[in-house]
Amino acid sequence: MTIKTRMTATMAAVLLAGAATAVSAAEIDTDGDGVYSLAEMQAAFPEITEETFTAIDANGDGMVDPDELKAAQDAGVLPSGG
Repeated sequence: MTIKTRMTATMAAVLLAGAATAVSAAEIDTDGDGVYSLAEMQAAFPEITEETFTAIDANGDGMVDPDELKAAQDAGVLPSGG
């Protein structure tokens, strides 16, 4: 299985895991540093696994930035914020 196939399967699994409620970026960023850690993302979206977080973290820096969050929301991986 290629990385792209695995990422697509992981993201599809997140979508099918259950209905997540829409959460705003401000609600996710609980420490106010402008990026979202795995713990912050899991608090907002409990269905997110470490593997999904890694797939959303496109630049691989270990944090999800606002652009990566928007891309995941635009792709339907995460519900859009309110």
